[in-house]
Amino acid sequence: MKLDDELKAQLVCPRCRGALDYTPEPESLTCAACKLRYPVEDGIPVMLIDEAAPL
Repeated sequence: MKLDDELKAQLVCPRCRGALDYTPEPESLTCAACKLRYPVEDGIPVMLIDEAAPL
């Protein structure tokens, strides 16, 4: 299930409130400022800092 474009436009990094870049494969949202990747599972972004992977 793909992440909705309208939702992607509204999401920000929970740590710094910065913009997120979408990556389709593996589906994730990346914050360049914090160097963190937030996973997207079944079309739902997991926006928990503890669940983010470092770049």
